[in-house]
Amino acid sequence: MRLRVLAVAALLVVVVGASAAVRSGTRGAASVERAPVVTADRGALDAARSFLDRYLDADGRVVRHDQGADTVSEGQAYAMLIAAAVDDRPRFERAWRWTRVHLQRPDGLLSFLWRDGRVEDPQPASDADLDAARALLLAADRFGVDRYRRDGLRLATGIVQRETASSDAGLLLLAGPWADYGSRLVVNPSYFAPRTYAVLAKATRDGRWRRLAASSRAVVSDLQSGGTLLPPNWAIVGDDSGIRASGPPSDEGEAPKYGFDAARLPLRYAESCDARDRRSAAAVWRVLKVRGIDELSTRHDLDGERDESGVHPVGLVGAAAAASAAGDARTSTLLLARADELDRRSPTYYGAALVALGRLALTTDRLGSCPTGPRG
Repeated sequence: MRLRVLAVAALLVVVVGASAAVRSGTRGAASVERAPVVTADRGALDAARSFLDRYLDADGRVVRHDQGADTVSEGQAYAMLIAAAVDDRPRFERAWRWTRVHLQRPDGLLSFLWRDGRVEDPQPASDADLDAARALLLAADRFGVDRYRRDGLRLATGIVQRETASSDAGLLLLAGPWADYGSRLVVNPSYFAPRTYAVLAKATRDGRWRRLAASSRAVVSDLQSGGTLLPPNWAIVGDDSGIRASGPPSDEGEAPKYGFDAARLPLRYAESCDARDRRSAAAVWRVLKVRGIDELSTRHDLDGERDESGVHPVGLVGAAAAASAAGDARTSTLLLARADELDRRSPTYYGAALVALGRLALTTDRLGSCPTGPRG
């Protein structure tokens, strides 16, 4: 009995010590080194379960209560990823079953929008398809269910076949099948997902995933202009202009912004196992921190100037990820706490999802860990 007590005490010392290192900022000595993670971050578990409790119905549908009670494939993928990360097999299974029955198309991809009992927009969105594929592979490993792996590989095949196109930058991830206009390709840089590319490359042994990682890195680097600009929500590749930031597909002439979409890019790049991707996330922090954390907004001009749209948890999570990639652990922790507090005061589906995913990716290894040894 005494030996068991001593073992438990030793484990507590390790966990508490790791948590204290995160809070004190000792984890950020190198500017783009990935911070060590803690597997038992209570804040991450609470945020994850809060999202599932609030937005995942008993039948497995993620309801956007603050957006007309509709459902999007992105939300289903978020719920699957979060449920798998916190070992909640029943809720993962319900979310995937609902998604498969109501959203999955014959080509394996997921219809974007469901409302009032039917699919309203059958076009897929590549970010949701990528997140769902990663969630399925994670669940296959976590729960030991082979059919999840098969389902994930089917989604992966659909993505590379239907949601990519050749470009001067290489094989490129499109925003969806609709985004291929021949010489003009529409991309959403926040859909680029280096960590997911690596997971799918390993699972499929398909070299196209590494090509997607390389082209995504090239496009983001070009849009950031040597780290002096923020990445935009949307961009155009081709069209005789190379790579350029643009307005949304509904109005490409609108001034490009760093906003609700683009704020996810530093999170996706900060969790990458490749130092080049983490440098892209760190560059976002160099632009944002010039005006101070109290000047963070939901939307910024690409040079970092904020507009008057106020602050939202999504923007705070994106900034926290960027700060983490830059080695500023104290500020990252502070911003995650602010995002959490703001979401509790003014709950939104999107804010709750990003708070949960941000905490899981930045403070735990529940979404997967990088290989040991030197990183690329």
